[in-house]
Amino acid sequence: MMDRPSTTSLLRTKSDQLVEAISAAMGGGTKSSPMNGDVAGGGGGGGSETLSRKSSRRLTGASPGRSGVGSRNNTHIRKSRSAQLKFDLDEVTSGAALSRASSASLGLSFSFTGFTVPSDEIADTIPFSDDDDIPEDIEAGTRKMKIQAEPTLPIYLKFTEVCYKVVIKGVTSTREKEILTGISGSVDPGEVLAMMGPSGSGKTTLLSLLGGRVKEPTGGSITYNEQPYSKHLKSRIGFVTQDDILFPHLTVRETLTYAARLRLPKKLTKEEKQKRAIDVIYELGLERCQDTMIGGSFVRGVSGGERKRVCIGNEIIINPSLLFLDEPTSGLDSTTALRTVEILHDIAEAGKTVITTIHQPSSRLFHKFDKLILLGKGSLLYFGKASEAMDYFSTIGCTPLISMNPAEFLLDLANGNLNDVSVPSELEDKVQIGNSDTETRNGKPSPAIVHEYLVEAYETRVAESEKKKLMAPMMIDEELKSKVVTSKREWGASWWTQYSILFWRGLKERRHDYFSWLRITQVVATAVILGMLWWQSGGGSPKHMQEQAGLLFFIAVFWGFFPVFTAIFTFPQERAMLNKERSADMYRLSAYFLARTTSDIPLDLILPVLFILVVYFMAGLKHDVCAFFLTVLTTFLCIVAAQGLGLAIGATLMDLKKATTLASVTVMTFMLAGGYFVKEVPVFISWLRYLSYNYQTYKLLLKVQYKEKNDWVDGIKVGNGVREVSTLLAMVFGYRLLAYISLRRMKLHSGA
Repeated sequence: MMDRPSTTSLLRTKSDQLVEAISAAMGGGTKSSPMNGDVAGGGGGGGSETLSRKSSRRLTGASPGRSGVGSRNNTHIRKSRSAQLKFDLDEVTSGAALSRASSASLGLSFSFTGFTVPSDEIADTIPFSDDDDIPEDIEAGTRKMKIQAEPTLPIYLKFTEVCYKVVIKGVTSTREKEILTGISGSVDPGEVLAMMGPSGSGKTTLLSLLGGRVKEPTGGSITYNEQPYSKHLKSRIGFVTQDDILFPHLTVRETLTYAARLRLPKKLTKEEKQKRAIDVIYELGLERCQDTMIGGSFVRGVSGGERKRVCIGNEIIINPSLLFLDEPTSGLDSTTALRTVEILHDIAEAGKTVITTIHQPSSRLFHKFDKLILLGKGSLLYFGKASEAMDYFSTIGCTPLISMNPAEFLLDLANGNLNDVSVPSELEDKVQIGNSDTETRNGKPSPAIVHEYLVEAYETRVAESEKKKLMAPMMIDEELKSKVVTSKREWGASWWTQYSILFWRGLKERRHDYFSWLRITQVVATAVILGMLWWQSGGGSPKHMQEQAGLLFFIAVFWGFFPVFTAIFTFPQERAMLNKERSADMYRLSAYFLARTTSDIPLDLILPVLFILVVYFMAGLKHDVCAFFLTVLTTFLCIVAAQGLGLAIGATLMDLKKATTLASVTVMTFMLAGGYFVKEVPVFISWLRYLSYNYQTYKLLLKVQYKEKNDWVDGIKVGNGVREVSTLLAMVFGYRLLAYISLRRMKLHSGA
């Protein structure tokens, strides 16, 4: 029997001969003489490391890519050498292993089935070395800049024995439900705290409490640099909600630019704010899609990962001291989720405090977090370093029986699921007793018993020591404390600037809806049909006047009905955005409301003018320039009044089903009381006419067309029109005032 070193040497020689044969086949025998000499010289006991390196050099010399000139050759050489260096040849003890190493240095892949992959394909698809160009990640973007480490106020967040209850109102009684029970923890600047737990465990509620988005907790304390929450902290807190609340028709750059102009301090110029928005775009790797619309349910736009980064950019644009994120990786693939968490680490490294909820992260994501809070049914199961969580649970007898993701293991425990998890001895004793309340079908303890055990274990082993750390006073500079409690409320822009920004933002966002082909077709088709039905019906006879009165009444009804059901959706659909932006103190409610209502006016004027242009001349109405413009003005006044009614109903109810039902009844009532269907209205309900904008518009249109011919048209007396105009103007402002009051009374999540 031959000794082992000799066998190894022989196998190595055969491996090199194989290399020579393949190189000769590929390179036509080029440089074969030097290769043979090297092999002969290396067979007499030379080190395996030297031999392998020589083989690699001979291979690169014989490679087909060697005959060409340029960067492609250098890349191939680097990749071949890098692949060869990945093998520790000192540990190779078999000819098969060395054969695989030599094959790797070739850039080829050998298998038992005889399948081979060309070296060029491998070189083009696998980055063998760090000095090769890294392919661009289309989903996550190319991050060209690190998060700016701008000076910011460091905030140390502590929360002790936090409890939260909600009152659930039933049909006959009310009861309290406890959402959180005695949650304690802390997070410092530069750290990323992750909150984990199954659905319904209270993660979002705790995050909202810490971020000041809901009212104060029912028990416990939350301090920021040893000071309680104040409204001034709004400008230092960024809060990324779970849902991506963005305007779908704005581009990425427009979204971040508007946020910068509204939220950054007044002392910065418009150009400086715009530059900050561009910097954030490059920091988050969004430069490739900066001119792409955000998109939504019915509009194609950016990808899910890019949307999430835009939401993060909306918050970090103000350089916050505290950044809260509610499940920022939900709906993202593992690679994009990892990039998102890496962005959070960059933000934390800039001296900011980052708190995020996370739902079932991958193992790579889990190890990125500095601290971890594990919640179960509103109770604290673990708080501490994320890297020490597995060690803690092993000390209380809970260890995974198979290899699994730490996050998956922790979520199983939080759910009370002990499948593939060792059962602590205390729980085994309860199962052996045979109590039916404590065991399940598979002989494991019930989830309720597991939850009770985990809560008790944390309370007895960890909670007291953690509470002592939290109760110990922090050595914080008095200046840091004073900056937190400052009560002065600072807006990022003046009232007029806020109005101007919101006005133009509203125009850009809603122009797509107003000028959709569906709406234009609807208006034009209706106008053409009316024009054909009342084709050249003008005339001075009472019969012609009565026929045209029907057309004028339909115009009043159509433009009194159409805007109401468009305006109803305004505030209910924008409620989430309004809550989000008002909670961050982006603008005053009065500036938003006025901008929102006035930005619709230019858009509302175009389609009615197109409608009147078609109907007016096809139907042969009064051929007079003044009469034409008065007809347009009257129709426009009707539209603005009807729009005010829709805004008031939508803002008061904030429920689309209820609002649509109420609007249908109201519009139908106004139409019936409009003076066309019923001439003699009973006295006890005659007041209803004066509330109907259809009636006021109808009288004005009759006056414009027939005032010079007759004072009475279709049983209605045509006056001078002053009362009708005054009534419509009162409706325009009155309905909008009611809508504003309703919005002012609406409860925001921030309590503002």
